[in-house]
Amino acid sequence: MQSLNLTGPRRAVLDVVRTSTDHPTATDIMDRLAQQGNRVAYATVYNSLKYLTEKGMIRELNIGNGVMRYDGRMEEHGHLICTRCGAIAESAADIPDTVIETIEAETGYKVHDMNLLLTGLCPSCRKDVQSH
Repeated sequence: MQSLNLTGPRRAVLDVVRTSTDHPTATDIMDRLAQQGNRVAYATVYNSLKYLTEKGMIRELNIGNGVMRYDGRMEEHGHLICTRCGAIAESAADIPDTVIETIEAETGYKVHDMNLLLTGLCPSCRKDVQSH
């Protein structure tokens, strides 16, 4: 097992990501650190996020809007993004092995990790759209 160098700022960033349920951006993390009284430079936050991601302690999520978000849940799970309001939800539903086997057979890839991202309308936006 490789050793981890969890400096104070890295630990603070890790704690924010792991206690957040909304998949914060780097800016969100900066704001939360400041609210806690931690003064950390943007470069330190970005470098900490890169380090923590590379060490497999957090996940970096690219949800397609040009802004990276971070997730402290490391077990396999999917993300659902509302195309109207941008809300993010999580699902722990299992992906059947047959789906992965089909993808591997079709592409020749050997899947090691999966990041399921689904888009659609959240319940609130669905309700709003149906009421108009």
